Amino acid sequence: MPEPHLRAADADRTAVAGVLGEHMSAGRLTVAEYEERLTRAYAARTYGELAELTTDLPDGRATSAGSVAGPARWRADWSEADAWAWRSWASTAAIVVSIWAITSVATWQFLYFWPIWVIGPWGVVLFIQSFAGDGEDDEEEPGPRSLPGR
Repeated sequence: MPEPHLRAADADRTAVAGVLGEHMSAGRLTVAEYEERLTRAYAARTYGELAELTTDLPDGRATSAGSVAGPARWRADWSEADAWAWRSWASTAAIVVSIWAITSVATWQFLYFWPIWVIGPWGVVLFIQSFAGDGEDDEEEPGPRSLPGR
């Protein structure tokens, strides 16, 4: 990270939140610790405040011997394009769910949950692309993974 006194951007806070999520899913953080650090990450103003949140955690690529199985192995194989695609999906999901929630509150009615038609199919396709890799794309340039059979 750059100098600790410099101001952090939203992208920096989001990146740290992603790292914290990976460590929680690996079992290094409890849900309570994750939530507390996530709150601090989004409230952080400087790189130094963000760095404090991960100082006691190993590097994201470091794993213990024999622990690279199942989803943990898949996460280690994610490309930057996969991470970008999931961040795009999450931000779009937040926007459409917010619009739905605001209109539901404004009309005092529980409206039909239409965001499922925006985020549902997109999420399924991303899931398949991220986790059903055929292993042959290890030598390719970084980019979105293709669906098996294409």
